[in-house]
Amino acid sequence: MQHRSLTVVLAAASLLLAAGCSAGGAQPGKDGPSPGAKGSARPGPSSSAPPAKGSVRVIGTLATGLDSPWGVALLPGGDLLVGSRDTGKIYRIAADDGRKTVLGSVPGVSPGGEGGLLGLAVSATFGVDHQVYAYFTTESDNRIARMIYDAKRPAGDQLGAPDTVLRGIPKGHIHNGGRIAFGPDKMLYAGTGETGDKGLAQDKESLAGKILRMTPDGEPVHGNPEADSVVYDYGHRNVQGLAWDGHDRLWASEFGQDTWDELNLIGSGRNYGWPEREGKAEGGAGGSGFTDPVAQWKPSDASPSGIAYAKGSIWMAGLRGERLWRIPLDGTKPVAAPRAFLKGTYGRLRTVVAAEDGSLWLVTGNTDGRGEPHKGDDRILHLKVT
Repeated sequence: MQHRSLTVVLAAASLLLAAGCSAGGAQPGKDGPSPGAKGSARPGPSSSAPPAKGSVRVIGTLATGLDSPWGVALLPGGDLLVGSRDTGKIYRIAADDGRKTVLGSVPGVSPGGEGGLLGLAVSATFGVDHQVYAYFTTESDNRIARMIYDAKRPAGDQLGAPDTVLRGIPKGHIHNGGRIAFGPDKMLYAGTGETGDKGLAQDKESLAGKILRMTPDGEPVHGNPEADSVVYDYGHRNVQGLAWDGHDRLWASEFGQDTWDELNLIGSGRNYGWPEREGKAEGGAGGSGFTDPVAQWKPSDASPSGIAYAKGSIWMAGLRGERLWRIPLDGTKPVAAPRAFLKGTYGRLRTVVAAEDGSLWLVTGNTDGRGEPHKGDDRILHLKVT
């Protein structure tokens, strides 16, 4: 049994280790950057803009036969944790040979529609506390819980009892968001959806249709727009991708409805417009109080889920679009128009994760009830990119 007292001690140790990056340093501001942290495993800033075209080459298939994969988190050393949306199970997949080990199942997961076991993250101080975080749908809400991972225990019994850090995120048959990640400030971020209830996105009292920022214990953190709230920004339809670039700026992908999917540069307190606006303002009209996306796509070409930053570009996995988009960046602006790779080759693409060497792990999403699974689906591909 995972005792609450042990969790408190480990959480305190985590916060002490993070203090040098979160106390007295730069705070997230209106221009988008999040607080920096030296020693991050993320790729560092490049001295020049990436090439306009770039390239993608599949250099291997790490794993096959995965059931409704959704959340992915990198462990120290490079192995992957992968969650199954519909079964609630978490697997460890060895990066060298694809060997699969089941850690266990997350209690309380209630799959249905677009809900279930969604995002995964490992704590920013995993070497000390061995905490794995999960965002998942229950019978009553979406919530985030953490569990101690003990690899020395027998397979299937390696997860401690869940300790809920945040509950009460509205759930729906659709638009549950679900991506979680620790930022360079060692705070936990979560992308949520508006559950199909459009008004929730503009309601600052609701956790739906937002990006949330919290301490590892699920508490509001200094630098949020409201001192007593985990809400970091608002006006989103359904956020399923979060990534930081080499200068600690936060980017997010978002599903549009009928007109435009979006890639947004995220800033504290900003309003991204949904449902009042979808995509960029016509004619560059300003003064509305809404923040325009940096790039936009027709939903038939994208319907984006996960994103990653590598080699100076944002890489965005498309579900309905069945392709991997590359958006090369020079600071906060694209160097060139987004370019698509792997169009229709592997079906729906759910999650993309940057490895420490700048390569990518790409997870397909053909067993999610909306795809057309082929032999071997779902799979994890290893990509070399420029």
